[in-house]
Amino acid sequence: MAIRFSYQENINTLFDEKNVSDWICRVIRRHGKIPGKINYLFSNDEYVHDVNVRFLNHDTYTDIITFDNVVGDRISGDIIISIDRVEENAALFENTFDEELRRVIIHGVLHLIGNKDKTDEEAKNMRKLENDALKMFVGE
Repeated sequence: MAIRFSYQENINTLFDEKNVSDWICRVIRRHGKIPGKINYLFSNDEYVHDVNVRFLNHDTYTDIITFDNVVGDRISGDIIISIDRVEENAALFENTFDEELRRVIIHGVLHLIGNKDKTDEEAKNMRKLENDALKMFVGE
């Protein structure tokens, strides 16, 4: 198991990495899965948009892109998060930046576990799973 956090040059460490890693692993285990290798990259809108266009053919801005490397029950993947989108969404949804960041961090993991959010019903279920996971977070 290895959870790694990387940051673009203008983004400093945003949280206690060990605490967040432990939380992610608890969430994965709660879903009956095994934590594998998960790489997070925290970047900006332009970088995430470029990845979205080049690799997914989506010409849109997004807060997160998840690349699934899951094998069996071992949850692994690469997750790219736009700090710009997290900041904007925190204001839009009247959350703190930290709350919104944790929501997006775990959203990617929930996708790796196999949850979708394309339909209204899937999105509603995803939000419930996010909220359940957020309740498991032990403050920093």
